[in-house]
Amino acid sequence: MSDLKNERTRIVITGLGAVCSAGRTADQLWQTLNRRQSGNNHTTSDVNEPGHQGTPGVAEFSGTIKDFGDLPDAKRKFIRKSLKLMNRETQMGVAAGQQALSDSGVLEQYDPDRFGVCFGADNVSIMPRDFQRGIQACTSPDGTLEMERWGADGLDEIAPLWILKCLPNMPACHLAIANDLRGPSNTITQRDVSANLAIAEACRNIRAGDADAVLVGGTGTTLTPINHMHARMEDEINENDAICRPFDRRRAGSASGEGAGAVVLEEMHSAVQRHAHIYGEIMGAASASLVGTAGQANCRRALTVSLAQVLDRAGWAPSEIGHIHAHGLGTWASDVAEAQAIRDILGQENAKTPVVAAKSHLANSAAGAGALELIASVLAIENGHLFPILNYETPDPACPIHPVVDYDTPAGGNFLNLNMFGRGLASCVAVGAYAA
Repeated sequence: MSDLKNERTRIVITGLGAVCSAGRTADQLWQTLNRRQSGNNHTTSDVNEPGHQGTPGVAEFSGTIKDFGDLPDAKRKFIRKSLKLMNRETQMGVAAGQQALSDSGVLEQYDPDRFGVCFGADNVSIMPRDFQRGIQACTSPDGTLEMERWGADGLDEIAPLWILKCLPNMPACHLAIANDLRGPSNTITQRDVSANLAIAEACRNIRAGDADAVLVGGTGTTLTPINHMHARMEDEINENDAICRPFDRRRAGSASGEGAGAVVLEEMHSAVQRHAHIYGEIMGAASASLVGTAGQANCRRALTVSLAQVLDRAGWAPSEIGHIHAHGLGTWASDVAEAQAIRDILGQENAKTPVVAAKSHLANSAAGAGALELIASVLAIENGHLFPILNYETPDPACPIHPVVDYDTPAGGNFLNLNMFGRGLASCVAVGAYAA
């Protein structure tokens, strides 16, 4: 495929879906972002139980078929039967994906062989109870765990289909099977940068001529016990008041959360021809990984490289950026690295570029966060204004950004969606308002 043909391939967003602590649809997400309240408070209890809802910071998502919206009878029956093979992350991802497909009205518009799916996912959400009976079978009367008995006694006590609930590619698999999406299928497992990388992968598939449309998203959690343990190993977690304070001098770590977001991407001319509602256009994507010879990650440099690349691919000058949706993790080191990378690229002359951070509302759902944040900014452009960074009260001189603190700041006509991961990974997607 020539560069000239690639330059002529415009890719647009035609469907949105969201499941998170701010709501079970994209519309509810937007409404919550515009109410002055935080969805961060949470517990790290077993949120994988069906019907677990109502806890602040946890998605009001029961995992039953009623949470999947209006579906044709055959698809409804298929998903209901499949729920027992899905963990909570997969269920949320499938629900968000079904919303995006329904919102776009895209199904049956394309050859199924040319409709792909690409999802970001976390490390598998293994629940301690999954191993309880096996461990009991290998435990002596005095309470000693005898691991040498695991193969003979413990393994038989594990549910045969257990592993199918935990594989990270299950959201993409279930969505592809339920909707007969036979095009390119992929799963990205790079934690917080997964959703942005999935968007980049989908765009490559469309520009290469391998697909006409791709369902893209991300789903994740840092709430379940083992995932929470992994998050604590990677980042500071605010265990005191469980509030995320991006870029605030008082920040004490990230807040744990869960959620999933999904979008439908398709070639622009086809979307226009079928009179689809176009939310925005993907103008470019970039990523970088920088780790020193001693193993020390350099997130600031990785994000600087990503930002420079994505601006070049989008054809934007720093002064043309409408707003930036920051990763805004709320940890001391991550926020400093991100803010300084933004200043490295924007320069002092663009210091007033508005910056938002939805994690202050939603907490950190890892692989799900990037998709939810992109959807939030797409809706901000659609509605003409931004939402504030919650809990931002005391500026940190080490974070030289211009945070949005009210509900009246114009969104501008485009934005950059930033995500980072502490191992030196950074990603960025440029999205603009659609113009014929």
